[in-house]
Amino acid sequence: MKAIFCTQFGTADALVYEQNAPDPIPGPSDIVIDVKACGLGFPDGLIIENKYQFKPPLPFSPGGEVAGVVSAVGEKVKHLRPGDAVMALSGWGGFAEKVAVNAKRAFPLPPGMDFLTAASVLYTYGTSYHALKDRATLKPGETLLVLGAGGGVGLTAVELGKLMGAKVIAAASSEEKLAACRAKGASHTINYTTENLRERLKEITGEQGVDVIYDPIGGDWSEQALRSIAWKGRFLVVGFAAGHIPKLPLNLALLKGCSVMGVFWGSFAEREPQNNLQNFLELFQWMQKGYLSQHIHRVYALEQAPQAILDMQARKLVGKAIIKVGDWGQEVNQTQPPQPAPAVEEKPKPSAGPAVFRNKADFQARVGQGLGTSQWLTVSQEMINQFAAGTLDHQWIHVDVARAKNEMPDGKTIAHGFLSLSLIPRFIQELIQVEGLKLMFNYGTNKIRFPKAVPAGSRLRMSGSILAAEDMPDGLGLSLTFACAIELEGEGKPACVAEMITALYW
Repeated sequence: MKAIFCTQFGTADALVYEQNAPDPIPGPSDIVIDVKACGLGFPDGLIIENKYQFKPPLPFSPGGEVAGVVSAVGEKVKHLRPGDAVMALSGWGGFAEKVAVNAKRAFPLPPGMDFLTAASVLYTYGTSYHALKDRATLKPGETLLVLGAGGGVGLTAVELGKLMGAKVIAAASSEEKLAACRAKGASHTINYTTENLRERLKEITGEQGVDVIYDPIGGDWSEQALRSIAWKGRFLVVGFAAGHIPKLPLNLALLKGCSVMGVFWGSFAEREPQNNLQNFLELFQWMQKGYLSQHIHRVYALEQAPQAILDMQARKLVGKAIIKVGDWGQEVNQTQPPQPAPAVEEKPKPSAGPAVFRNKADFQARVGQGLGTSQWLTVSQEMINQFAAGTLDHQWIHVDVARAKNEMPDGKTIAHGFLSLSLIPRFIQELIQVEGLKLMFNYGTNKIRFPKAVPAGSRLRMSGSILAAEDMPDGLGLSLTFACAIELEGEGKPACVAEMITALYW
């Protein structure tokens, strides 16, 4: 196969183009992908200089984000087959005609998405959505400052921030980059090579400061931005594209009452795979509806990959660059421009936060009162498969087949009703926070009903209330009865209605 290799650590101009490299062989849990395209990311420049968190043994090919077609699978791989179109996180090895990847790090290509776009979304959107949603908990109406806003992750942060309802301030080094930011929804732009960052932020925010700062560049701009943060603001440390790691004065965190938090999306994806999958399901839905659209600056041929890295490091790129592998004719699928859609419409706002309980009396005082509504959760095909495997129940629907054909003519898999029921403890954890708790377990249910079937790909959320709060027979714990209604998005009937009985011990 043809591939770009790093044979010694150093700059991109030392990379070697090989035309007869050996093909990879899949391990038991791996797949081999015939690569169609590979996204270019800032880690690709660091990894060949031996400056990244992951250090593959020499020689290796850079390229951590690929799209292509499965050509071989390991013996333990059951959910993917040769011929499947996929997108995957390879870590490295993507600047080649073939790459072996652990099957858990591959996703089926969403319908309608081309290979070039597919190779460009995992790192950028994955990082930005994790940062804004999971770390900063960005809220509608807040102010978001994006540094390095014209780069790959920066531009997606601008786009997502706007979609999530924030007022976005984009800061970048050129008018070309700022024009792209305005096209993605930035309300204000700052050219920090010609304007004073702090003074402009004072003008824009009325000296109130910025609620969330997204910083993928580091360098001299980090401290200036931190000095402009609002009370209880959140500073997101995403990366250091400027070349050096800043030393932030910690007294600023004290004076501003703010949080400085790291964003390591790769580690998040490894440690919390289910939450990462949930994020991507939400992102893919937005992409299919036209709310998100990757900005691809340039497509390079495989042999041009070293130059692509040099252009990225010289900050010549706006948005994302792609390495196209092979001679194939599919073009970038961007015929439909992104359509604006407020996040409050696509993702109904949940409760302001979990209700906090400290003791038995707090629960008893809330009997008969509601607990609000959880976040939406997508029931994926993978979840259905895992539930079936865990319960040894592989029936594809929990109602009779005749009714299934009438309700689901497209043949979608329908989740077993008890899968919806099993989600109740997860939703409860979103709705309540119990301080000082030693043990909590669910030990019974009452009045279970499944009014509506749940097809694969549906979204669910739960509203709940406390029906009863009584002492346990041993006199030590508390027995709670929750009334739970799991809503199926777009349907008039709920997916599941039940009463969950839960024991708590302090």
